[in-house]
Amino acid sequence: QVQLVESGGGLVQPGGSLRLSCATSGAILSLSPFRIYNMAWYRQAPGKQRELVAGISKSGSTTYVESVRGRFTISKDNDENTVFLQMDSLKPEDTAVYYCNAKLGSHDEGWGQGTQVTVSS
Repeated sequence: QVQLVESGGGLVQPGGSLRLSCATSGAILSLSPFRIYNMAWYRQAPGKQRELVAGISKSGSTTYVESVRGRFTISKDNDENTVFLQMDSLKPEDTAVYYCNAKLGSHDEGWGQGTQVTVSS
C-alpha cells in the first residue's frame, strides 16, 4: 500500500480559506507511480458518515460533491507525488476530519490519518 500524510488543516473563520496537502510515499511507488492513482479527499463530520468531497483521476479529470462545487478545487503534482485541496469560502458545515485516499482503478490502496478542519467564528 501507499502511505499518505495529510497536512494543512486548522481553525478558520467562515468565508476563509485553507489548502490541504496529501503527500504520498512508499516503495510501491517505484512499481506503481503516483501518476496512475486515482486520488480523492473524503471528510467525516461528528455523527455523520464519511463522504467523498472531491476526486481527481489519473488523467486529471475532477469530480466534486455538490455542496463544495465552485468553492473547493482538487489538484495534483505528479512530480511531487502530492494531491491538494484548495478550500475557499469555507462554511461551518465544512467542519470535519478530512482524509486523503488513493485508488488503483477502484481498489483502495491507502488512507491518510486525517486532518481536522474547523470553520468557526
